[in-house]
Amino acid sequence: MQLNQYIDHTLLKSTATPANIEKLCKEALEHRFYAVCLSSSYIKLAKSVLENSNVKIAAVIGFPLGAMTTAAKVFEAKDAIALGADEIDMVINIGMLKAEKIDHIENEIAEIKKAIGSKVLKVIIETCFLTNAEKKTVCRAALNAKADFVKTSTGFGTGGATFDDVKLMKEIAGDKMQIKASGGIKDRETAIKYIELGASRLGTSSGIKLVTSEEN
Repeated sequence: MQLNQYIDHTLLKSTATPANIEKLCKEALEHRFYAVCLSSSYIKLAKSVLENSNVKIAAVIGFPLGAMTTAAKVFEAKDAIALGADEIDMVINIGMLKAEKIDHIENEIAEIKKAIGSKVLKVIIETCFLTNAEKKTVCRAALNAKADFVKTSTGFGTGGATFDDVKLMKEIAGDKMQIKASGGIKDRETAIKYIELGASRLGTSSGIKLVTSEEN
């Protein structure tokens, strides 16, 4: 299995420096990861390092809490695309989901998707804060809003991806929407299991370890 092509090599810590981001991009080139996932202030830098390569740039939007206005998220997404991002990883408004304001969730996802056109939209639902019913509801909302992916976690909540969550998300997504498992994926065996359960992308800061432990 070409595990490297499933990996979004990720660095989203608030303390990440330009030098750290440059290193992330060089690692992505060396290991031929699918994408780097970073904050939008570093898109230009990433673009300069990744120029003429196949490595995609994914930028996070409304990160990590998701509670800003829809207009702010739409602006942020458009700005990221204008700067050179290929993909957008947005955080839903979790409080609105908890309040069963599903129209708000669906409309927000749809507006961001419309704003970025053919670029890939991943919707972070932050599974650690949700009931199974809420997970299903928000996956349906993302599907209705024409998102490309649903994604488990920011990595900044109380927990990351779980096998059960990916199974549940796959039930709703079927073959109409892809799944990105992220948060806490630290070994090759776990990574492969997520892919077997239906994830087509993995968000991890342990990508190098995952691909270099192949022989073990």
